[in-house]
Amino acid sequence: MSKKQSKNSQEYKASSIKVLRGLDAVRKRPGMYIGDTNDGTGLHHMVFEVLDNAIDESLAGYCSKINIIIHEDKSVSISDNGRGIPVDIHPEEGISAAEVIMTILHAGGKFDNNSYKESGGLHGVGISVVNALSEWVKLTVYRNNKIYYQQYNKGIPEKPIQVIGKSNKTGTIIHFKPNIDVFSITEFNYDILANRIRELSFLNSGVHIQIEEFSTEKKDIFKYKGGIKAFIKHLNKTKTPIHNDIIEINTKREKIKIIVALQWSDSYQQSIYCFTNNIPQRNGGSHLAGFRGGLTRTINNYIDNSDIAKKEKNSITGEDTREGLTAIINIKIPDPKFSSQTKDKLVSSEVRAPIESIINNKLNDYFLENPREAKIIIKKILDASHARNAARKAREITRRKGLFDISNLPGKLSDCQTKNPIESEIFLVEGDSAGGSAKQGRNRRTQAILPLKGKILNVEKARFEKILSSTEVGTLITALGCGIGKEEYNLDKLRYHKIVIMTDADVDGAHIRTLLLTFFYRYLPELIENGYLYIARPPLYKVKKGKQERYLKNDQELNDYLLQEGINNSYLFVSKKTPPISGIELEFLIKEYYKINNIFDKLSKNYNVNLLKAISNSKPIDDLTNHKNMNTWCTNLTENLNKNLTLEKTHKVIFNKNTNEVEYTLYIYGVKFDHTILNSVFFNSFDYQTIKKFSKKIENIITQESYVKNINKKIKVQYFSHVVEFLMNNARKGQSFQRYKGLGEMNPKQLWETTMDPEQRTLFKVKIEDSIVSDEVFSTLMGDAVEPRRNFIEDNALSVNNLDF
Repeated sequence: MSKKQSKNSQEYKASSIKVLRGLDAVRKRPGMYIGDTNDGTGLHHMVFEVLDNAIDESLAGYCSKINIIIHEDKSVSISDNGRGIPVDIHPEEGISAAEVIMTILHAGGKFDNNSYKESGGLHGVGISVVNALSEWVKLTVYRNNKIYYQQYNKGIPEKPIQVIGKSNKTGTIIHFKPNIDVFSITEFNYDILANRIRELSFLNSGVHIQIEEFSTEKKDIFKYKGGIKAFIKHLNKTKTPIHNDIIEINTKREKIKIIVALQWSDSYQQSIYCFTNNIPQRNGGSHLAGFRGGLTRTINNYIDNSDIAKKEKNSITGEDTREGLTAIINIKIPDPKFSSQTKDKLVSSEVRAPIESIINNKLNDYFLENPREAKIIIKKILDASHARNAARKAREITRRKGLFDISNLPGKLSDCQTKNPIESEIFLVEGDSAGGSAKQGRNRRTQAILPLKGKILNVEKARFEKILSSTEVGTLITALGCGIGKEEYNLDKLRYHKIVIMTDADVDGAHIRTLLLTFFYRYLPELIENGYLYIARPPLYKVKKGKQERYLKNDQELNDYLLQEGINNSYLFVSKKTPPISGIELEFLIKEYYKINNIFDKLSKNYNVNLLKAISNSKPIDDLTNHKNMNTWCTNLTENLNKNLTLEKTHKVIFNKNTNEVEYTLYIYGVKFDHTILNSVFFNSFDYQTIKKFSKKIENIITQESYVKNINKKIKVQYFSHVVEFLMNNARKGQSFQRYKGLGEMNPKQLWETTMDPEQRTLFKVKIEDSIVSDEVFSTLMGDAVEPRRNFIEDNALSVNNLDF
């Protein structure tokens, strides 16, 4: 550690913690501090707040490793190897500095410029807000060659911080469980956390960040040495860059450190992401304004000072310069000012002018030093300018012809009677057959229907003038009324405050839905941001029993329905002498069995399914080093696998005592067809432990005397799967099941009752939770690059539960 670091390390102590007070306000209005507590954004923000503190330690030069764990009980722990939160007594509060940070709003080292020069946690509410909104928080601090521990329950410390051991390590562990009384959703999404961690790893070159989820055994380690240049390369992996160099600007002006990387591709979309002290600003702010101003000025000056100006009649706008541009703007400043605690917009006005000046100077230098690349970039920008002018002319023609006038949609749009946008809904349906049923079944006063013929244009691969010339897109723009493009768009003119995409539950329906989502995301994102875009979810099944009809939304609802039908008046007997298992107890066992089947589906990528099922029906393994027991286990497993098999197939399971591994082989006509090794990694995995736990439970339930019966029948059962099979077969008797593929299969009354009636329907609101991930997904699925799309489909195929929706 350097002398400078040593000095700062000594300065980060109790007196460094500045206090501004008040925590009750957080519990009363959590949304003001942490974001939405109902949709999952606030929940994940809890992790980000703690993570930001660890990153601050990294920025200050004291932390090189951060570890995030999603535990099986839905709690999360974040640990770092920084200096550890100060634990000495605070001079003003008379309690430990750690307790001050955990229990008092606006208390933290970020208010003391000597402790953190560059910090994302300006408001200092991070850990205290997490504490206030958690069921419990366990704080462990490694500092002063000691281990300190303190637990908080709903923000209140159980007892003062205490020493629980000795250690020469330094660092902090924050382990918390969100309060179910505050958050509607308390299950963390691994991918949301991993994507944010990937960002942080790019922005903090060299820092080692690991995330793992115990229940799924997912694990990722992020450590990038390329910084934001590597970030740009990652973002452009689904695009085709038009120049090889990633332009990087890394400089400092007074107290502002400015790091920018940019590259143009052949895409028609711009992807610009802003960060201040590693915190993302999805709404931009003063740094984005400075970047845009500097970029436009540089391009125009370069054109004016070259021969291009003599040939070029079109003027260049900021939009032209940013077509196909991917850029990262990452600034680091002391005391940044944000519009709110969610830090979505930077309002520090002092950063705009320096950024604009630096972008102008550095980018101009790059163009002068790299004339070939400059020529390619300028050509791209001029093409964008020509396209913009072509789009303007196309718009003028359509305006003169009145093509965007609502009166020019006879026979296409079946409008609603009310003119109040707040009451009005428009359903975008697939073709005339679904449109016909929807028109007849709707509430004419508030619901409009717009049938779309065929697939709309893929806007990811088209310039604006081509989009305007598309008939289906033009029809949609006209119906909505709000216009499109910078010059025409006006949200106040939107005619419907609910825009509902209602397509079939098949491949074509999914494609049309994706094309529509791409259009709204790329050209009308404000409709998504304001919560106006929805996806309808029609039922997948109709169940008919006698004269009664019932609609089920998805496979899960169908399974739940069949389960209830199956256990009704059904009983499982361990033996004749024991009372039967029925009702809720039997339902719970079957649901556990379904969970085990889901594990089989997941593991089937690497293991034979028959082997897995046989293992679940075998005695659980506790000790691989007990060779005698393992040999017996393998012999029994082989016998079970070979029961009721035809002669051409043979299973063989042996125990290798030299490696303590189980070896499984499948032979077909004597030829080795499949070979799998089960080692300690498998037997110690969470999945096997779950299987083992269920097997132990079933071991005492399924015996040689076990049988299952209902009103009509009684059968002996050898495995629990026989119980489930018997109950599910009986559940289907006397009922018919219809699986819907298209909305046109429903009559108007059915469509109204299941999909359009506000009292009965299910609508999903479309949200942009992570702009970087959203941009990447649309570029991958709808762009020109085939290889990334193939990889995306292959990687996600196994995680798809319902291919119909």
